[in-house]
Amino acid sequence: MTTPAEDPLRAGAAELERGAWEPARAAFEAAVALEGSPEAWEGLSWAAWWLEDGAAAIDAREHAYRLFQQAGDRHGAARMALWLFNDQVEFRRAYAVAGGWLERAARILDELEPAPEHGWLAAMQAYAELNSDPAAAQALGASARESGRRCGLVSLEMLGLATEGRALVVAGDVGAGMRRLDEAATAALAGEFEDHSCVGWTCCYLISACESVRDYDRAAQWSAQVERYAARTRIRFLRGVCRAHHGVVLTWRGRLEEADVALTGAVRELSATRPFWAAEAVVRLGDLRRRQGRAAEARELYERFEGEALACVGLAELALDAGDAAGAGELAARTLRRLPGECRAARAPALDVLVRARAAVGDAAGAREAARELGETAAAIGTAPLLGAASHAEGVAAAVAGDDDGARRCFEDAVALFRDADGPVEAGRARLALAGVLVRLGRADAARDAAAAALDAFEAAGARTYAAAARELLGRDTSPLTAREREVLRLVADGHGNRAIAEALTISEHTVHRHVANIYARLGCSTRAAAVAEAGRLNLL
Repeated sequence: MTTPAEDPLRAGAAELERGAWEPARAAFEAAVALEGSPEAWEGLSWAAWWLEDGAAAIDAREHAYRLFQQAGDRHGAARMALWLFNDQVEFRRAYAVAGGWLERAARILDELEPAPEHGWLAAMQAYAELNSDPAAAQALGASARESGRRCGLVSLEMLGLATEGRALVVAGDVGAGMRRLDEAATAALAGEFEDHSCVGWTCCYLISACESVRDYDRAAQWSAQVERYAARTRIRFLRGVCRAHHGVVLTWRGRLEEADVALTGAVRELSATRPFWAAEAVVRLGDLRRRQGRAAEARELYERFEGEALACVGLAELALDAGDAAGAGELAARTLRRLPGECRAARAPALDVLVRARAAVGDAAGAREAARELGETAAAIGTAPLLGAASHAEGVAAAVAGDDDGARRCFEDAVALFRDADGPVEAGRARLALAGVLVRLGRADAARDAAAAALDAFEAAGARTYAAAARELLGRDTSPLTAREREVLRLVADGHGNRAIAEALTISEHTVHRHVANIYARLGCSTRAAAVAEAGRLNLL
């Protein structure tokens, strides 16, 4: 029987299999010193990879790549090129260098008979295509799945299935996509994978898909499963990714203090090791800071990853909060130009901002068009939070077009959808929008009730940005009538006719007639007596 000292390569492989990363590294370092084989360098690269030592992992893979090439082992060289593509993205965000390694792997494999490496190539090519060409990514995922099935590699087969699922969700076919993702994640967490690295990849596909379609209940369930797996297997980066996803769920549920702890920890943990995975956590922390009223901090976080679509949407939200509707619209439109129409779920956040930005500058047609696309996406995906966002957007578009009653119905629907989906802050935002149209409809008491309920939700969550807006609305005069219309109505209540009112206010009788017509419309009345009675009920006199 050989001892670890006699066969450090085999010992290192055994330590990797049981998740003992430090002993594995020591064994492979001994193997490198003893024989310097490409297999020893490959093993060392994996030990360093699991220990979050990106520089050492990349260095070891490059050594292995050269040695495999020198030995004429083209499959081994291609395998290292593929993982160097992955490492350059994850550890360094060096996309050009990563692309070079992916092309090198493809050229090497093009000359070889089908092997597992061809399936890994398809999986990584799909990864590169996901957010630009979901149909191509789906086809590549299917190729990886079939390669894994043919070679008897469950890891590759299920990663291919997860890739297909993620591509389907990106394109808006959520039901079919989620079924594939659920199955792949189940196999991963049940211990069926030969390659532990694919567990994180598969599960991240699933949870990011949940977040993209705002299926927060599913995301919460799977995040808990993955976190337990990460703790059991001592996979560090997976724990950080889980904390980031959990922070998103907590933010949605209005538990902002807990979300702060989760997201801050995730950013700290991932930024030091895997900046690619840190990007989303940083942007999500920016979203949280914006809700908390910490705009300067939010901006700094967004600007760290300004090229990311979600960061650009966050900057648009900040512009809208600051009253720069034109700037917000430009940022949202720029984001949409970068996202193909096929990527329906990814476009939804930018469309949401664009509707409000267009409405704020009085562009009713632009708001309506953006709301239409968002509504079609929400109908295809079908999750309550996204349907709520679409109803809210439709209400905004209706309000700017002057259809206050239509807007009221949309905002009421949005409140119900957000509330049922356990989204108290978003329900509060819909209530605040509802209060605005209720004021214009002459329903001052109902407007105050809606704004007060919104304020309660914002204060309970610590969403200070929105709480300030609710306090402002509650502090304003919520009368549906203008100051001049109230002056006219007081004179009407005193029994004056149009001519007397015109003389008293030094305006024309035609103007008085127009004011009276507006009063009737705003109070929902058709006679002077009824208008005076309604104004008395609303304390407008």
